[in-house]
Parts: sequence; structure tokens; C-alpha cells
Amino acid sequence: MKNITVSVPDEVYRQARIRAAERDTSVSALVRGFLVQVGEQREGQKGLLRETIDSVRDAHPNFSASDRLSRDQIHDRDAPRREYDSALRDNQKTVERG
Repeated sequence: MKNITVSVPDEVYRQARIRAAERDTSVSALVRGFLVQVGEQREGQKGLLRETIDSVRDAHPNFSASDRLSRDQIHDRDAPRREYDSALRDNQKTVERG
């Protein structure tokens, strides 16, 4: 077990001593309990995050991050216009042949 030293304002310490006395415990035990809760909450959040990730993966089994856009492609503001122009050209060729 590790010991820690914590500095708090006098009023905070006074309130902690009062709270500890009300609960028939020590300030050290209050702090220990708080730190244990913080650790448990973090573990609970990790579990919730894992469940969320798993449910998203289950809902989208064919998703692959490997086919995502590159950074340059994401920031290419002309890409939608080029895509639209390309589709128009393809459509026009189809009409001319038809």
C-alpha cells in the first residue's frame, strides 16, 4: 500500500474531518474510498466503451477502416465537383450510345 500526501485549504480539511466524524471514520478512509470509487468508475467506463464498440461492430459487420479516405482526400474541396462532373460525362456517353 502506498502513502500519499495531499495539501488542501484549511476549510476543506475542517469539512472533511466533520464528515469523517459523522461517518465514524477517518479523513484518510474518506479519501481512500473516494479514490477507489474513481478507479471503479474508470473501469466501468472502459466496460461501457467496449460494449458500445462491440455493438457497433455487430451492427456493421462489413465495415472496414482500411477503405477510408486519406487526409488529403478529406480536405479536397473540389472532389465532389469532380465526382459530379465525372458522373455527368458517364451519363452523357450512355445517352449518346443509346
